[in-house]
Amino acid sequence: MHNYLKAVGFSQITKRNEIKEIIKDVIETYDEKVCVENHPEGVFVQFSKNYGCDCGISVCGQYDENGEFHVEYYFPFFRGTGITSREKVTVERHTEKESYAGACDDLRIGVTLIFYLLNPAEYMQEKSKGLKDPGTGPLTISGLASEGKILFPVQKDKEAVKVERELSKNRANLIAAAREGDEEAMESLTMEDMDTYSMISQRIVTDDILTIVDSYFMPYGIECDQYNVLGEIQDVMKFKNILTGEEICQMTIESNDMQFDVCINSKDLLGEPAVGRRFKGTIWLQGQLHVTGC
Repeated sequence: MHNYLKAVGFSQITKRNEIKEIIKDVIETYDEKVCVENHPEGVFVQFSKNYGCDCGISVCGQYDENGEFHVEYYFPFFRGTGITSREKVTVERHTEKESYAGACDDLRIGVTLIFYLLNPAEYMQEKSKGLKDPGTGPLTISGLASEGKILFPVQKDKEAVKVERELSKNRANLIAAAREGDEEAMESLTMEDMDTYSMISQRIVTDDILTIVDSYFMPYGIECDQYNVLGEIQDVMKFKNILTGEEICQMTIESNDMQFDVCINSKDLLGEPAVGRRFKGTIWLQGQLHVTGC
């Protein structure tokens, strides 16, 4: 059973027969179907059905020579809004099945973003054409949250926000230069880290850590596509799963100067979300690579 089914409103699904019924419903009443006919092992198909606003279940599998569909795997999905990054994306197939992981080096985050690809069939179609590298298309990042908390914002004046954005921009430029071998940039980053460590060491005596650190985006656990995030809420929307009636909360958050959407079951969210407050939680990072029409 997939651990993140509850994030899209299926928290009561506990038995294998129940998920089989959901899979059957997706295949029979899908909203979207993408076929890859020139797949070496047969026709690969991805069925997707929305059970909420841009979130639901995808089922992937293959048709055999007799026209019978065999389910290979399924996963809950949430398609975010907007373009998160335009950096080059590297995509690799998972070992055990025809699913894919993507990796993107975005300087704003400071770590390599590794995500679960939401549109494997589209990617396979574009790759089979051989016309261009599908990894050069824009990327939309989103996350399914297993749990989360709402925190109060850190009070800042307009001038402090302006200075912080400028510092973040300069740091991104320094990281880019350091990757190209610029020794001065490496030295500047080292000195900046030392100053940050000194500041935190002094403030941690009297201040709460979540007052000092107003946002972060860092890997969580053993699986490479799970992250612990803290970010400011930019937008909030609530709705119900059309099948189960469970309330789902979707938030647009900004973390480390990067905006992306998060979907969570309201039962797993502690606190009342509102614009300006902060979301802290664990997410399964997903990404939609815009491989066509870009």
